[in-house]
Amino acid sequence: MKNSVLLIYTGGTIGMVQDERGALRPFPMERIYDLVPELHRCPYRIDTCQLDRIIDSSNMSPDFWVDIAEAIEKRYDDYDGFVVLHGTDTMAYTASALSFMFKNLSKPIILTGSQLPMGVLRTDGRENIICALELASCREAYIPEVCLFFENHLYRGNRSTKVSAENFDAFCSFNFPSLAKAGIKFSFKPHLFMPSGTEPLQVRKKFDRNIAVLKLFPGITPQVVNAILHAENLHGIIIETFGSGNAPTEEWFIQAMNDALQRGIIVLNVTQCKAGAVIMGQYEASCELNRIGIIGGNDITLEAAVTKLMYLLGTYPDDLDHVRHCLQRPLRGEMTTSR
Repeated sequence: MKNSVLLIYTGGTIGMVQDERGALRPFPMERIYDLVPELHRCPYRIDTCQLDRIIDSSNMSPDFWVDIAEAIEKRYDDYDGFVVLHGTDTMAYTASALSFMFKNLSKPIILTGSQLPMGVLRTDGRENIICALELASCREAYIPEVCLFFENHLYRGNRSTKVSAENFDAFCSFNFPSLAKAGIKFSFKPHLFMPSGTEPLQVRKKFDRNIAVLKLFPGITPQVVNAILHAENLHGIIIETFGSGNAPTEEWFIQAMNDALQRGIIVLNVTQCKAGAVIMGQYEASCELNRIGIIGGNDITLEAAVTKLMYLLGTYPDDLDHVRHCLQRPLRGEMTTSR
């Protein structure tokens, strides 16, 4: 029996073609064989669908994450794998969010996109779609997790981040190896794959948007920090610190953070560096943060930190101790705890 893959279009550059005026517009997914005739030769069935609302990925929000998840959930038993076509700007956020939403996942969900539209001669979208579909249907190495495929590399979705607005190799995974690489053949690293879920699939759809990201910089003022920490209905904040988790040691800054913690706000510390990890207490500049109870994010990406915090606060709004506990351990392979 043929394997089958569902191709889901959400918007973004990859689904655009030029009309007679030269303007870019979305093309209907049922015409995918016209734009990528190579798909006629695929030894598996490809069905297509698209969300009711097609958006530029800059407009991505938790509501759209739920739409994507429900499109997969409704058809989960009918397909062997899923490919989500998505704009590149927020693809790593969506990949991270979906990874947390799907508990006990036993099938591949692969996001991909392109830097140039499908209707352009030099588009990178054609190769990205073909490879993503091959991987989603592959019997040789079944990958039961949410992934991101771009420019010959398959990354764990919640380990990826966009690094270039111009190059075809637009994504990287700095703190975790790629899961597979496309060459003449696919080379897989199955020892890195998440284990397949053995319990019934659960799709969790609640996110708490009442969070903020505070990026530190030399000379940041108390007024700026306190304005963010006192935002109305704030439930959690991610502070992007220097190096391995370092922050100002001035009394006003430590006091502001401590006051936020005392008000029940979750504070998660992630590094501004693309590679490396937060190690609380390694330097004096992070000892006070550690002492007052700020949570270290280890080597988690900002995209995964944002979506994980929103997911946990939305799923366990009345159990902040559990939220703090989960932030310190990997749920879907999004962080490394032993360093």
